[in-house]
Amino acid sequence: MFYKLLLDTSDQYLSIGVAEENKLIYEKSFEAWQRQSELLVPEIVLALNSLKITLKDIKEIVIGKGPGSYTGVRIAMTFAKTLSTVTDIKIKAISSLAILGRADENFVSLINARSKRSYIAIYSQGNCLLKDQILPNEKVLEIIKEYHEKGFKIYGNTTYLNIPNDGQKIIEGLLTFANITKVEEDILSLKPIYLKDTL
Repeated sequence: MFYKLLLDTSDQYLSIGVAEENKLIYEKSFEAWQRQSELLVPEIVLALNSLKITLKDIKEIVIGKGPGSYTGVRIAMTFAKTLSTVTDIKIKAISSLAILGRADENFVSLINARSKRSYIAIYSQGNCLLKDQILPNEKVLEIIKEYHEKGFKIYGNTTYLNIPNDGQKIIEGLLTFANITKVEEDILSLKPIYLKDTL
């Protein structure tokens, strides 16, 4: 069996999933702000035990690589890189903005970057229309309005913008984008994405 471990710790959530081939068989995502590092390994053990498999059964780890919390984006990546260096497990690293939605959808994705700014990207059927960047919220709201009128979904926690959203699909996003993402060939050079102001 080909099992994939799906992990994201880039924002306030700890998200863990397991897929058998391309079928999601375990999914858990909950708010764990500033506790991801202490909860990650116990939650992975819980997931594997519930499925009666071990890390030896995992062939691929798919992670969110940022942007997001400076500390958060490093947690899942550090775990994945450590495991990959001592086993033959492969890593796929995907934008944390991309995985808020599915690869077969059209959406604008957002993460609160604080100080009246947002991390933002736009995806259409797996293609990136607006690359990950950080913009003032005033500009972000203009972009959201434009693309929402075109039928694009809005993913991410948008309460800080006082607008509705379509939730987020982190584990489904990791799984669907993994199908169109290449394996990381050089694990040592894999680094989290940290964005600077675009404007």
